[in-house]
Amino acid sequence: MGKGRKVSGGVTRRSFLKVAGSGAALTEVLTGCRPSAEVAVAEEQPQVATKVSVTLRVNGKSHRLQLEPRVTLLNALRHHLHLTGAKPVCDRGECGACTVLMDGKPIYSCMLLAVDADGHEITTVEGLAQDGRLHPLQAAFVEKDALQCGFCTPGFIMAALGLLRENKNPTLEQVRAALSGNICRCGVYTRIFEAVLEAAKKMQGRA
Repeated sequence: MGKGRKVSGGVTRRSFLKVAGSGAALTEVLTGCRPSAEVAVAEEQPQVATKVSVTLRVNGKSHRLQLEPRVTLLNALRHHLHLTGAKPVCDRGECGACTVLMDGKPIYSCMLLAVDADGHEITTVEGLAQDGRLHPLQAAFVEKDALQCGFCTPGFIMAALGLLRENKNPTLEQVRAALSGNICRCGVYTRIFEAVLEAAKKMQGRA
């Protein structure tokens, strides 16, 4: 096929394309209109998320924050309130390292938007010790050496606290069931269970 193949009436393809391109450009300049494909691309450009006002009540104190609606409770705690006890590990509600209490119930903070925690009472591991004294559950974890690397420990403690607030005298099987949503990659489950049972006794004055 020759480079200058004629289209019709003695007009070559190359000259036709040049004229067509110039015409499209001139139309855009004169009318301000762009081809629909270009408009679609422009409309697909990401928009900056609008921040909203969120009031988080954490460990007995209220914090008014300006957050994007997509911010999780975990990220709000760690990056806006600088409470780093809850850990980001799986980020999909499978490991339990980010467990905190909301209205006394254990939740995965990586799976809850901060805006949905507005108006609720949030408790993190930082809120357990009082006047420099460890909570009985924390003290039991130390006493029973129920940790190794310690990364998962805050999540286990908060999940266990949620259990002990509902069941003050749990059995071993009940402890195992309550902590089944938490993963310890170091494998110190036996000592963790012992610590929770010991804490239950101390909290009831039986030890």
